[in-house]
Amino acid sequence: MGDCNSCPSKGTCGKDSSDCGVKNNPNNKIKKVIGIMSGKGGVGKSTVSVMVAKILRKKGYSVGIMDADIMGPSVGRLMGLGGERAYGNKDGITPVETDDGIKVMSLNFMIDDENQPVVWRGALLSSCVTQFWSDVLWGELDYLIIDMPPGTGDITLTLMQSIPLSGVLIVSIPQDMVFMIVSKSINMAKKLNVKIYGIIENMSYMICPCCNEKIKFHSDKNLEKFIKTNSTELLAELPMNANLAEIAEEGYENISDDIYKMFDNVIKAVEQ
Repeated sequence: MGDCNSCPSKGTCGKDSSDCGVKNNPNNKIKKVIGIMSGKGGVGKSTVSVMVAKILRKKGYSVGIMDADIMGPSVGRLMGLGGERAYGNKDGITPVETDDGIKVMSLNFMIDDENQPVVWRGALLSSCVTQFWSDVLWGELDYLIIDMPPGTGDITLTLMQSIPLSGVLIVSIPQDMVFMIVSKSINMAKKLNVKIYGIIENMSYMICPCCNEKIKFHSDKNLEKFIKTNSTELLAELPMNANLAEIAEEGYENISDDIYKMFDNVIKAVEQ
């Protein structure tokens, strides 16, 4: 049975405590849990996750980020924490912390070689992500960002049923086939009564290095139809940009102010 009094989604999840599967850790006080979701891999979901975490931290919030993409964990490296280890004791698992104070948990922090695949069946994978919620010592956080696995499979379902998500941000790219796949994730969230903050379209356009003209490779008609059909809101259009692409290798020290400003509506949405 869930404990609504200790739940960050108290009063907003639409569940009754008698049928709630959420198990909260009494040592953790987390105000909001934000899922970053997409129906398809390779759309920049993890990059968006860590950008949102970094920006919230810069605004003065206490922030954690959970890498729930168990089959393809990348958050640790994106956060400049490659090779770090998380250790447990009788009280729980202590997450790794960045220099600017963001608490991070990823399966890569618990295996010897991050290049080796995770050859686990669904039940064990689902158990891992629920332990990242219940057994990790997150402490007091304003925001916990969850980089969710792509698709609508077992792990995503477990996350939505076992972790009290305050809402999700949906990441897509401007291709009609991808819109169709991402729509499945949106409809899954709706069926499970999870709030959808809006859409972030990644790789939306590029800026010509010679004339600064914005170049789009796909028509806006498909995007407009996608937004209307799913009754949601477009929060940001992110460019194909070397500055964003170099995050994994160079970190966030050199991210331009223009990139940060592109997330203004995203941050406003999750702050509400």
